[in-house]
Amino acid sequence: MTAPAAERKPFPIANTPFEEREGQVSPDSRWVAYQSNESGRFEIYVQAFPVASGKFQVSQNGGAQVRWSADGKHLYYMGLDGRMHLVGIDVTADNAIAVGTDTPLFTPRTAGGPVPGSDKQTYAVAKDGRLLIVVRPEGDQPSPLSVIVNWKMPR
Repeated sequence: MTAPAAERKPFPIANTPFEEREGQVSPDSRWVAYQSNESGRFEIYVQAFPVASGKFQVSQNGGAQVRWSADGKHLYYMGLDGRMHLVGIDVTADNAIAVGTDTPLFTPRTAGGPVPGSDKQTYAVAKDGRLLIVVRPEGDQPSPLSVIVNWKMPR
């Protein structure tokens, strides 16, 4: 039985001297992906949830704005190189994370590129994994919206 919402209390997921941001819980609620600057720059990590055990680095060259695919088998993130990245995620028999190949997809037209440590979210992944929406925030001026459809996700 779960406690009523009024009785639930927030708890730390990653409690380190570093900056952890933008946590995203996996679709099966067993993992959380987030960005942290513990390496000296923001990188993407995954760890068990809700009890923190084991931490696995996903990005290798910096990352921000992590999102899970609807099936929980991939992570999307904005690389510090300005490109959207896709990484396969597998849970091993010993309940660890096996990180797949990091595949750069394309360079979205977002104002300022990835901004680690900011609260700006510049994209969303549709539930079917086929539609990626990239927003280009540019002050008060209307700007074009890029919608990419029918692209094949690398396997």
